[in-house]
Amino acid sequence: MKVYTTEKIRNIALLGHGGAGKTSLVESMANLAGLTSRLGTVDDGNTISDYDKEEQKRKFSISTSLIPIEWEDTKLNIMDTPGFFDFVGEVEEAATAAASAIIVVNGKSGIETGTKKAWEICDKFKIPRMVYVSNMDIDNASFKNVLEELTKLYGKKIAPFHFPIRENEKFVGYVNVVAEKAFRWDDKGKAVECEIPDYSKENLQTYRDSLMEAVAETSEEFMDRYFGGETFSDAEIRAALHASVCDGTIVPITMGSNTMNRGIYTLLDDCVKYLPSPEGRKIAGINTANSEIFEADYDFAKPKTALVWKTIIDPFIGKYSLFKVCSGVIKSGDVLYNVNEETEEKTGKLYTLCGNKAIEVPELHAGDIGAFAKLSVTKTGDSLGTKATAIRYSKPMISTPYTAVRYRPVNKGDVDKISQALAKMCAEDLTLKNVNDSLNRQTVLYGIGEQQIDVVKAKLESEYKVQIELSTPKVAYRETIRGKSDVQGRYKKQTGGHGQFGDVKIIFEPSGDMEKSFIFEERVVGGAVPKNFFPAVEKGLAESVEKGPLAAYPVVGVKATLYDGSYHPVDSSEQSFKTAAKLAFKDGFMKATPILLEPIETLKVTVPDQFTGDVMGDLNKRRGRVLGMTPVEGGKQIIEAEIPEANIFGYNTDLRSMTGGIGEFSYEFNRYEPAPADVQAKEIEARKDKIENIEE
Repeated sequence: MKVYTTEKIRNIALLGHGGAGKTSLVESMANLAGLTSRLGTVDDGNTISDYDKEEQKRKFSISTSLIPIEWEDTKLNIMDTPGFFDFVGEVEEAATAAASAIIVVNGKSGIETGTKKAWEICDKFKIPRMVYVSNMDIDNASFKNVLEELTKLYGKKIAPFHFPIRENEKFVGYVNVVAEKAFRWDDKGKAVECEIPDYSKENLQTYRDSLMEAVAETSEEFMDRYFGGETFSDAEIRAALHASVCDGTIVPITMGSNTMNRGIYTLLDDCVKYLPSPEGRKIAGINTANSEIFEADYDFAKPKTALVWKTIIDPFIGKYSLFKVCSGVIKSGDVLYNVNEETEEKTGKLYTLCGNKAIEVPELHAGDIGAFAKLSVTKTGDSLGTKATAIRYSKPMISTPYTAVRYRPVNKGDVDKISQALAKMCAEDLTLKNVNDSLNRQTVLYGIGEQQIDVVKAKLESEYKVQIELSTPKVAYRETIRGKSDVQGRYKKQTGGHGQFGDVKIIFEPSGDMEKSFIFEERVVGGAVPKNFFPAVEKGLAESVEKGPLAAYPVVGVKATLYDGSYHPVDSSEQSFKTAAKLAFKDGFMKATPILLEPIETLKVTVPDQFTGDVMGDLNKRRGRVLGMTPVEGGKQIIEAEIPEANIFGYNTDLRSMTGGIGEFSYEFNRYEPAPADVQAKEIEARKDKIENIEE
């Protein structure tokens, strides 16, 4: 692949609902551009972008794939992203690298939840977009319905650049609104100019008028000419439309058939004509040497810098760090400085990826996307440059995972292999988190949703040959006391030689400090318990609070005051006083009105207005307490509530079901509060076998 300069590059993310036709669109583009000799299909599992075995088995995209397509002396870096919400991290990484997006809409299904999510991602990352309506060859596909729905949602900025000619339910041609020409496909699939059908003329006039209004609004001169009845030249129209598309005031809409390769030629042309190159776009980082802002702005003349936006770690194709050149020219064999890790990386060969195939290139100019293999310390979000110009860029904005599952190895001998495999997967997908919850003695996997975690489980089996079983995580309950007790802990044991003797009297009461397990004080007078045994008593209490006597959960908020006891000059030892303290704790804790505390989370749910009633009703069923609602743009509400952690598990699936996939949520720990009697009784019964017997 030849080297492309900045103005000849287009970085385009394909976004849209799952099944809208993104992967088949890439296939059609690649075939038309001569990258492939045949059209692969998702059903056959032979597309260039869905190369992963799980993608082929499930017949949908799981990871973002990069497909560089050369078209009219321009390089289009096409990023095929997943459409299912569980893999939103992949979409966000692609949006970080993209300068524009094509939102793919299924012409038969119309506007779906994923369409709206794609629009929101474009807004979030401030990237211009165009809309492509797929499946126009299918019966009941309606370009008009999609156009009307989009206009209703997003207003007059939706502008048709082409619309279909359909006869007898067949997709036979299209009308170019900008050029005011019509084309039909002949028997060989070539578009041949034809007369504009009478039934299309009214639509053409309507669409053309709205386009000319948009062109006129780009400058005062154009506005005066427009109201003066003048016409614009083709060059003026295209220049004005290019500017309007790049600043987001116009969103072009076009259409085609991926399987028939129709409408793709015009789509590729429009990508070159109307979507922005990196040239002139803004990007800035911080110069770590002097903390000044470095305006890279994809200028090839500035020092070389880059941002790693994605990592691929595959057992079959190896590790690749995908990066976007933010300034300068990066060449094969460059020694680059990892600004985040403060170390140099020897890069070796320079590649551009095409699906799972690495294509070697000599250099990449500012704005281009490439990959290095086997970088030792570099990970997603790291900035690369030189020691002389160490620029740190912002890391990709990636969604936080809130869906948690507990996992265990099926074979205990696979613990290390599972840990290593998950570390690689978490490095690939930043929305996966592997947490070792030592306090609750469990390992927990966090993801965006259940489908994503199911894919992880399947990949562990197929690629790493290890198995895990999934279950609901243990809730981090705590134990405390509400009352006061005064008890004696006496430990006496006689063996052949020296015996064991420890005797303590301790008052247990609430400390009022839930941040600490216990507070230990001593008020012993007269040497009833020698001072040298005080640490042993405290140690006995410290071990006891790790697993409380109520349900074997950690203890918080207890004050223990040692005030009396006795000892034996020969048989007393640290061990005997430690055991005596444990006995006292178990007895005293259970006599001081013990209770179970449950963690309460602050939950924020963002949903469209029409779903607020359903969501609040569901929260009540989950023992949630709604605190209030805040309206936000887009006709949505943020519902804030407090909810027990135990009732959050599975919420992701239920929320999506209630809201058609639109609802989003986040939560964070707030506090502990007493669990209801039925919850407490159930937990105590379930954990009877966890209560330890202290040797007496």
